[in-house]
Amino acid sequence: MIELRNLTKQFPVAKGEPHTAVADVSFTVQPGEVFGLLGPNGAGKTTTLRMLCTVLKPTSGSASVAGFDVVAQATEVRRRIGFLSANTGVYDRMSAWEMVSYYGRLYGLRGEALTGRMEAVFASLQMNDFRHEAGGRLSTGMKQKVSIARALIHDPPVLIFDEPTAGLDILVQRSVLQQVMKLKGEGKTILFSTHIMGEVQKLCDRVGIVHRGRLIACGTIAELKEQYRQDDFEELFFGLMEG
Repeated sequence: MIELRNLTKQFPVAKGEPHTAVADVSFTVQPGEVFGLLGPNGAGKTTTLRMLCTVLKPTSGSASVAGFDVVAQATEVRRRIGFLSANTGVYDRMSAWEMVSYYGRLYGLRGEALTGRMEAVFASLQMNDFRHEAGGRLSTGMKQKVSIARALIHDPPVLIFDEPTAGLDILVQRSVLQQVMKLKGEGKTILFSTHIMGEVQKLCDRVGIVHRGRLIACGTIAELKEQYRQDDFEELFFGLMEG
């Protein structure tokens, strides 16, 4: 469902060699799988996800989502992904219903198809109590539910989460993770970027560990523990960071 092949992104600098944010990253995410992209801040996780979401073009290498190339078939890729981060803005003057409806129309939904899909999403996320509240009056948790609803409104097969719990309080974090678990149960293909090891251990079928733009380890947690002869996943992670 997601495939990266030697994906690389360099950014020009004023003097000297370009800065390499992502270097030769390759991995696949199978249909219905939750793949965790784990690494410290600045490791290249967000840059990788932005290339998959067609926001950035790779310098070299390639990537595809649901069989569509992220550069040559960007429009088809965008139709098949839902994206969520902790920094997704919510418009203060639009109600929760208006915001999700707006995004539904951007994805081509109209009339009864849009209304039916919105009713289903609002019920699933338990958003009906604040469906008509303006964004400026919503709590942090409510805003994050609106962001999740926007990502789900067109029922995409692939979901990309870029540190969706960063900066959120513990109750909102728990709610977001519960929603991800529910989506996992529905068979969605999920790429979940985080620097929180507990989230990876709770959610992910497999994990890729990135450091300084490179993928340095990939597999199930059990496989990685066996490969590196380390029973404690946290110690395994820090050992790779120091290596």
